[in-house]
Amino acid sequence: MYKFKGKEYPCCASLTMGLIGGKWKTVILFHLIDKTLRYNELRKEMPTVTERTLSLQLKTLEEDGIVKRKVYTSKPPLRVEYSLTDFGKTLIPVVQAIADWGVYAVNKKKKVNL
Repeated sequence: MYKFKGKEYPCCASLTMGLIGGKWKTVILFHLIDKTLRYNELRKEMPTVTERTLSLQLKTLEEDGIVKRKVYTSKPPLRVEYSLTDFGKTLIPVVQAIADWGVYAVNKKKKVNL
């Protein structure tokens, strides 16, 4: 049994998927690999995600210590930026491997259909 932030997971893979699984978390992490993005920039990268879902997923990733949220209040309008924490950066090889496999799967399917 693995424990992380008060939750128990039956195995290490279950813990990982609990943190980054689902439809949008990995996509968010993928877009934050190379750069810090504002909320609206993330929305543009993921046009089919709802605002509510994006907000909830970002909040969860922040609570888990994977994404950091920085608010700039020095001058209006309020500006919020998201980036990976040092802990979140340890997921880059995992997220990149998932993305690479997606490219492989698409190319493999094209070859099979020819």
